[in-house]
Amino acid sequence: MTEQLALNELRNRNFIGLVELMRLAHHGADLSSLGQQLIQKTIDNPFDAYALLDLSTVLQLRGNRELALQIQAQAIELQREYIVPNHSPTNLRVLALLSAGDLMANTPIEFLLENSSIELTQFFVTEDLFTVAGAFNEDLPEHNVLFVAIAESEVNLSLLKQLTPLLAKWLKPVLNKPERIALMSRDGACALLENASGIAMPTTIRYALNTIEPQAFAYPIIIRPVDSHAGHDLDKVENAEALQRYLNGQHYDDFFIAPFVDYKNSDGLYRKYRVILCAGEAFLCHLAMSTHWMIHYLNAGMADDAQKRAEEAQAMNEFKQTFAKKHAGAFQAIYERTGLEYVGIDCSETPDGKLLIFEIDSCMIVHAIDPVDLFPYKPEHMKTLFNAFELMLKKATGE
Repeated sequence: MTEQLALNELRNRNFIGLVELMRLAHHGADLSSLGQQLIQKTIDNPFDAYALLDLSTVLQLRGNRELALQIQAQAIELQREYIVPNHSPTNLRVLALLSAGDLMANTPIEFLLENSSIELTQFFVTEDLFTVAGAFNEDLPEHNVLFVAIAESEVNLSLLKQLTPLLAKWLKPVLNKPERIALMSRDGACALLENASGIAMPTTIRYALNTIEPQAFAYPIIIRPVDSHAGHDLDKVENAEALQRYLNGQHYDDFFIAPFVDYKNSDGLYRKYRVILCAGEAFLCHLAMSTHWMIHYLNAGMADDAQKRAEEAQAMNEFKQTFAKKHAGAFQAIYERTGLEYVGIDCSETPDGKLLIFEIDSCMIVHAIDPVDLFPYKPEHMKTLFNAFELMLKKATGE
């Protein structure tokens, strides 16, 4: 199906959802006409919360974050509950708790349940929900298992804190408990994994801007603003003068600083693995390679380099027998210490063979939307993860 045919089909849906919209964007489709169609739907019916939420997603994918969040707020004000499209019969209902925010604010659970037989309902939790006694309990839709999709962030910490006592006595199974998610800050995760066997995670410390003294560090260091992701304002700094220049150009109040670990391989490439732990089992979701130390899959040139894709395919095919087996103790320690049923790890290896941790997070995006002609090896492996996630949900209910 061409992108244009897909767009025409989606226009007739009551709710499109993140998966289909991101797939179109990922494949280079022009979402402007679809955005105009959604705008018209909201004009015709200002109470169409589903159209507003889809419009918010389109705006985010097109880079208009501020307007997207305004539109999202309008949708949430109209209704908190959104049933994700599912064309299969279902006998299991999963309720995912979300926070308002951009595409990094929550675990993108829609991708994990794409084409599954599970009914997914997303429910937006906001601060005002806790102002009326009993409102949280009364407003939640029916479900068999509850999954906390709210990611750790400065903005979300209050929500996670307020959810903790409520969900501690919940009558239905709860996966990814809020008090465990709250520990996933960069310095918090570092503290959790301190002295864990087989793991190297550079000591990460949070600093207020006015407490940073450039002469006090052993260089090189990595610095980033608190709550930044995807490399935004992340930098490797070689000396005190460079750090001062970096700080002079920032408008943030707080930063994370950690020593830089050179993880370049003998062939001159850096390699970053994205691993998901699902009920403690490790799954490789992608392997990116680059000549630059700051690797993101989308800028690593994977689509343009057949040799890189061949290595990624081999790594995915052999993951259980090689990387996962080698670092089994480290993955088990992460699972036990985080206390999360579902968690992502961006990692590599140190020259002495330890698992080098860059980040641990419950909201890392994993998906099956890459072009199959370029990445024919991926669907099978992603389906294995998705099946494991579905099985975890079913086991939580005793099935």
